[in-house]
Amino acid sequence: MKTTLDIPNEIMEEAIRISGARTKRAAVLTALSDFTRRGRMRALASRAGASSTFMSSAVLKALRAVDMSK
Repeated sequence: MKTTLDIPNEIMEEAIRISGARTKRAAVLTALSDFTRRGRMRALASRAGASSTFMSSAVLKALRAVDMSK
């Protein structure tokens, strides 16, 4: 998708520097990828512990102990 954006120079320069990107396009793609990844992680973290099928750490340790003894 072709899009025209007016991004302040200082922000773009910092994004290029931090990301190590060689082009503005690469810096923007890196930033967008990181932003969406963090959003997915935040959504996943908000559901942590919300399932009744999750094992407690004690149950998981017991299962590992049984598995290691085989």
